Amino acid sequence: ITYLHSSTDSFRPETGIILGTGLAGLVADIDVQYEIAYEDIPHFVHSTVESHKGKLIFGTLAGKPVVCMQGRFHYYEGYSMKEITYPVRVMQALGIRNLLISNAAGGLNPAFSESDLMLITDHISLFLPDNPLFGKNISGDRFPDMSDPYCPKMLASARRIVQEKGISHVQEGVYAPVPGPQLETRAEYRLLRQLGADAVGMSTVPEVIVAVQLKIPVLAVSVITDMCIPETLKKAELQHILANAAVAEPRMTLLFRELIKPLD
Repeated sequence: ITYLHSSTDSFRPETGIILGTGLAGLVADIDVQYEIAYEDIPHFVHSTVESHKGKLIFGTLAGKPVVCMQGRFHYYEGYSMKEITYPVRVMQALGIRNLLISNAAGGLNPAFSESDLMLITDHISLFLPDNPLFGKNISGDRFPDMSDPYCPKMLASARRIVQEKGISHVQEGVYAPVPGPQLETRAEYRLLRQLGADAVGMSTVPEVIVAVQLKIPVLAVSVITDMCIPETLKKAELQHILANAAVAEPRMTLLFRELIKPLD
């Protein structure tokens, strides 16, 4: 924190943003004041995924001060859950009062289409092999309640913005995180759907767990970058996934920008 304060003239963000695979374009809408590479920040690990640029961005979005992770960390990169979620604790120490998260996900719900946005209303974390709260309690509740991990007030605001701004192709559903990095088999997709998941991905929930522990309201959005219906499954291609993310990104950016305006 001392390093970041000295590097940003004690910039005080109100909202934290974590951007997922292929979704770093939101930074273009930020009036950037400071930009710091992860490798320069004490105790931050490095982002090793090609589409994650690995920068902490400080600036204003819709006139509000934000701190934005341009790229996140994943369990499959070999990092511990505590390392993955350390940036959430840092953002809380910097003063954020809200957290917006995006990710790229595979669609399990047959009613979805590629490039849809999905407001995450709940998640199933049972497939994660570790938990960021295991071990000695660092800060926050020892036993955080997860009955409403995604802030109902922020979800209501998102629904209102979708209607008022006419944002198309917006769904709602349950997100299931898996460790990765391999994609799932047809049988695994079928099981996840039977358990009630609407989308599957390799991120987000560890950060949400820590945010809830720290009492930071969270809104998370999945971009459906490929469909994972067992009966019609096609081989996943990274360029196809990134292309679908690019189609959805302007709608996600509009939603995040409008959400931030009234937040305090």
